[in-house]
Amino acid sequence: MDLHGKHVILGSASPRRRELLSGLGMDFEVDTRNNFVESFAEGTPHEEVPALMSRGKSHGFWRPLAEGEILLTSDTMVLLDKLIMGKPHSRPEAEEMLWRLSGRTHEVISAVTARDLMHEETLTDTTLVTFRELSGAEIDYYIDSCRPFDKAGAYGIQEWIGYAACTGIEGSFYNVMGFPVHKVYSLLTKFAEYD
Repeated sequence: MDLHGKHVILGSASPRRRELLSGLGMDFEVDTRNNFVESFAEGTPHEEVPALMSRGKSHGFWRPLAEGEILLTSDTMVLLDKLIMGKPHSRPEAEEMLWRLSGRTHEVISAVTARDLMHEETLTDTTLVTFRELSGAEIDYYIDSCRPFDKAGAYGIQEWIGYAACTGIEGSFYNVMGFPVHKVYSLLTKFAEYD
């Protein structure tokens, strides 16, 4: 990917986002130093939360951007019945999330913010994911083998649960991994053209 000499910074510690951005065939650095505290006002529409978090992470970056730098920040949310399912903090919390997702269709909403010295744009993407009904033994196996405590909704679609239990995806698979790379590509192409 030709970025016309621009330098991309990925402001995310997610190994999945790093892998997906690498798939676009470009060089970038990872810098996760950030001052942003993730919170949002009560009553904020759920579908707007990822964009708010993504912009917050962008503006919480630890230093001013230099000329020619493009900062990418992102946030992903799993939403079921208007309930935001974040990263589980314990095994019981992971179990509860997976039981809720069992046999249901949920939304995965990701937002990505690109920012340079003069421009800023945030995009969002939504994917519908359906799981068949899971057994207690399957939930135990998945948590024990994959330890999904760093993932929204307590699962990674690219792991065992995606192979064994996902019966349908409407939208971008990569968005479910946390990075809608088809939209990120278009966004970076636009930013690379800016003077």
